[in-house]
Amino acid sequence: MDSITLSDVLFGPTGTVWLYSMLTVIIAMTLLVSIRLLLSRRKIGYFSMIVALGIVLIQYGQLIAKAFSPQMSDVEAFAALLLKVLAFVMINIGIYQLYNPTRKRDIVTFMFFVLATATVSLTYWLAPNWLQSGDDNSRLLRPLGLELYLFVLLFLSFLLVNPRIGQNGKYQAILTVYFVTHTVHMANLYLFDANQPALRLLEQTLPFVLHSILFLFIFERVIELMQAIYMSSITDGLTRLYNRKYFQNRVHQAVQQRMPVSVIFSDIDNFKKLNDTKGHHMGDQVLKQVAQIVREETDEAGICGRYGGEEMVVLITDPDASAGALAEQIRSRVEAETIVTVSMGYSRLKKGVGPDELVKQADEAMYKAKTSGKNKVVGWE
Repeated sequence: MDSITLSDVLFGPTGTVWLYSMLTVIIAMTLLVSIRLLLSRRKIGYFSMIVALGIVLIQYGQLIAKAFSPQMSDVEAFAALLLKVLAFVMINIGIYQLYNPTRKRDIVTFMFFVLATATVSLTYWLAPNWLQSGDDNSRLLRPLGLELYLFVLLFLSFLLVNPRIGQNGKYQAILTVYFVTHTVHMANLYLFDANQPALRLLEQTLPFVLHSILFLFIFERVIELMQAIYMSSITDGLTRLYNRKYFQNRVHQAVQQRMPVSVIFSDIDNFKKLNDTKGHHMGDQVLKQVAQIVREETDEAGICGRYGGEEMVVLITDPDASAGALAEQIRSRVEAETIVTVSMGYSRLKKGVGPDELVKQADEAMYKAKTSGKNKVVGWE
């Protein structure tokens, strides 16, 4: 029995089958992640990715079969090339849909590229009519239209998809690796008649990099979605401050750990009158402005939340920060930068005081500020 040499592994059918088989494992993993996301998120982008990756699996299954039988009929060669182009189109459609809602104009654009692909694919069969020379030229020219069309799609992907998605670095890396892979393929096919072993090996190994980055791209999207879901569960949708439940949990944790914390409780003065006279839209704008000021002033000292309505609260965890000074800074900025004022109260954690009592003390101090003239800061004593 003849032994297998390193040359056979790298350049022979055995190496080709091994490389493509390993690659199908990566693609299958990406496909499974996409299926799981489709079932849980019901987003059409994952369906497009599933279709694209299914096409890619068929494509590499065909390439594995080709390793054992290098001679391919015109129909088989056409099917392989068309699968390659369709997979690229669908992957880019899927990536776009992961970050954007699919509108009617997007559907029209997608259908245009699918139809354009179908139209360009006709050049594979029309090419022989353009030739009056031998079969070799005919064989080389048949796939040229689709091969060049892929370069056009790469350029359009950089131009149209890249600015409209996240993870631009990974996406640009995907397109770059695909461009290099396709350029190597074209050079090997048209300069060396597909007989250059080093270029063929490079053409077979670069897809590992491509699909590894694609897997990381989708996995990173999963992390982004998980972070978005978590943040939406602990923040207020309008002000983007922490919601009441999360804020209370943080106060309870701080008190249980006996941290030297303070709480600031604020309320926008005459907010109901503002809503009644200038409308809820103006009220929402004021809430966002005040929330931004509170967030900026407390960014390094603690956390801030929306307690309810026009009430905002701050948990000061920095032992060196003065609750009174911080509250006054917020009050003065709100008065200077917005059309409203705020009344503020604060309390410091003392021995024997629980988390609910600490917040209640700050609330009562704020109430004193509001009933004694508004637009002032009062501390609990």
